[in-house]
Amino acid sequence: MKQRRLFIARHGETEYNRKKLLQGRGIDASLNETGILQAKALSGYLNRYPVHYLGSSSLKRSFETAGFHSQSINKDVIKYDGLDEMDFGDFEGLSFLEVEDEIKQIGQAWKSGQVDLKIPGGESPRDTFERANSAMMELLESTSEQTLAVVIHGRLIRILLSKWLGLGLKNMDKIEHQNGSVNQLFFKNGAFEAVYLNKTDHLTL
Repeated sequence: MKQRRLFIARHGETEYNRKKLLQGRGIDASLNETGILQAKALSGYLNRYPVHYLGSSSLKRSFETAGFHSQSINKDVIKYDGLDEMDFGDFEGLSFLEVEDEIKQIGQAWKSGQVDLKIPGGESPRDTFERANSAMMELLESTSEQTLAVVIHGRLIRILLSKWLGLGLKNMDKIEHQNGSVNQLFFKNGAFEAVYLNKTDHLTL
């Protein structure tokens, strides 16, 4: 099978990001002014490559980010609700400070390997991986394009890349991400290889 190039980008900033509020799957916020600039910068970077396919989650912040490159290359953005952010359940809409202790406890459990532990009212890392990996495999199998770009979410990027690159879900926090950042991977014979992770130098706004 021919090697394919896959860009996995994080959406631009929203007001929830700026205010350090938890968004998750249940918060459907649009980009703020900084997020729009980040999305435009991301598109400018992707213009260096012949992107043949654009995908995103079903949430506004990802779809809007991908939309700037959609206009640039005149291709539609294909939405996948399976690529929505992790469901943060009872924590959604709250500030990190409000639930700092609970987040630390859950995070420590995940790092110890308890990746089936769910956020209260939400998903576990394993739940999220199975949902999103299934959607990504469907995306890759449904198209033969050589170069693809997909805009998704921070925690989801950690979850997918930690598994795809052999780190394991318990090490997902080793995967860094910023709003508007991009990761480049090669995909061949069902396996992923990282070219680079968390590229941000296009974001010098």
